[in-house]
Amino acid sequence: MHGDPSLQGRLTVEPAGGHHYSQTMNNIFPLGFAALLAVSACSQDQVPAFLRPGEKPPAGGSAPLDPTRQVQPGSADLSDEVRAVVSAPTPPSAARTAEEFDTTTSDQRTAAKAAAAADGGETRLGETVASLGDPTKSGFWIKSPLVTKAGQGRIEYPATGKSALVELIPLVGPASGGSQVSLAALRLVEAPITDLPTLVIYAR
Repeated sequence: MHGDPSLQGRLTVEPAGGHHYSQTMNNIFPLGFAALLAVSACSQDQVPAFLRPGEKPPAGGSAPLDPTRQVQPGSADLSDEVRAVVSAPTPPSAARTAEEFDTTTSDQRTAAKAAAAADGGETRLGETVASLGDPTKSGFWIKSPLVTKAGQGRIEYPATGKSALVELIPLVGPASGGSQVSLAALRLVEAPITDLPTLVIYAR
């Protein structure tokens, strides 16, 4: 190979039938590398920019984000007053940043904090490891296997001591499987979006 310059950069393959064919290796690697870059770039474009640096899978990994057989945000039997706080418009299709995906208003965020701080009868459902839910589902909500009935409730992030009024949504899976939380709710309690924070869930 080193003695004959004409053979450098060439790959010779001999099939079982004894016929030879040669293919230039210099033609193989640039094309393969270009294809790999194209696939990588395509997949990156489909991920919101704010998730790319440290994206993690949903906690538990046993349930898809929004299977049609499960209850969706906005379907709980809520009072008009609560629904006005926890519901928000769908993000624009061109949304790429956390601010663009979070369509809740400043008034809603203030109301969600105030309602969470208000005294009232509530039941502690337990602690759960949470991950970011579907960012295209706006508003304040949490899907959790700790929730058995859709309704209103509260989440608390002990690390900051902050709480938020949320819509509680049942999630199929074991109690230890983890929960999915809306982008707006995670931001309101100042929990990391790309990490797996431990939250406390309360039902009202």
